[in-house]
Amino acid sequence: MRVSEPGSTGRVKDTLADLHQRTSAPAADWHAPSGKQVPGPRVPRGGGREKPWLHALLFVVTLFTTTVFGFALAASFSLGRALNEDFIADGYMRLVHGGNIWTGLVYSIPLLLILLAHELGHYATCRRWNVDASLPYFGPSPTLLGTVGAFIRIRSPIYSRRSLFDIGVSGPLAGFTLLLPFLLAGVLMSRVVPGVQAQGPFAFGTPLLLRAVEEMRFPGVSAADISLHPMAMAAWAGLLATAINLLPVGQLDGGHIAYAVLGARAHRILSLVLVGGLAVCGLVYWPWWLWAIVMFFFRRHPLIYDEESIGPRRRALAVAALLLLAVSLCIVPVR
Repeated sequence: MRVSEPGSTGRVKDTLADLHQRTSAPAADWHAPSGKQVPGPRVPRGGGREKPWLHALLFVVTLFTTTVFGFALAASFSLGRALNEDFIADGYMRLVHGGNIWTGLVYSIPLLLILLAHELGHYATCRRWNVDASLPYFGPSPTLLGTVGAFIRIRSPIYSRRSLFDIGVSGPLAGFTLLLPFLLAGVLMSRVVPGVQAQGPFAFGTPLLLRAVEEMRFPGVSAADISLHPMAMAAWAGLLATAINLLPVGQLDGGHIAYAVLGARAHRILSLVLVGGLAVCGLVYWPWWLWAIVMFFFRRHPLIYDEESIGPRRRALAVAALLLLAVSLCIVPVR
């Protein structure tokens, strides 16, 4: 996920006027007359505004919270049971008193690597297009999954639809590339436990991609009878993060892709349609109502003053991103 710094939209017009004066002569880092793709204008880096200690602190805290949740998953899996929430409390008690929770690393390390790959995909592409961006911020959570995800901040305007598309699509593709081997290995280490999903207070939904891999590993076995290894659960959490980020609304990654492909007007309409769709999904899974409210107020996208086509290669990637959303999304993630 990437978030534009507040006020960046309002700076676009003033910045464009200044750029017109500074780039009236051809420049090596702007758009060539032939339309060939080249990186955008250079902008100053955040430099003094960056707080490496804060990024490191949030990462370390998130490592602990995800490891505690991974400990609960590993303990439940070893007993052939669904997730036992008492093990989460036990994990925090062990953490406070110096006990062993490190069996949870089999969940936390894959998950953090997936999230890190996603955010560094955005960050590296921002650097390539000379867009000022922060390092990733991780969000720890003491409850389910152990994290609320990660994001970077965009601190300068984005000038072209091509750069917007590249920045938006790079994160999900990078995260999914790392997620896939963890998903395959995790399902391979999973096992059949009849009725396991009905045993605990939580039952996790099954997105299409996970179900396809489960069917290859356990032909004919219901998802409700499969006890997922903690590594597979890390991949499951990565799929959930990928699906949410790829929703074509507002300033989510999918919103950037939709804006770059379809333009501002279509993005506005699509965002409203998606907000309505989330409200309908809330009838079967109430947290989607919260997402609908948040996305309604944050559905607008900073204007991009560029009418150049993104080209057929990027349009093909947009279709791939849409397919990735379809195989990652689960209408009822947890019940």
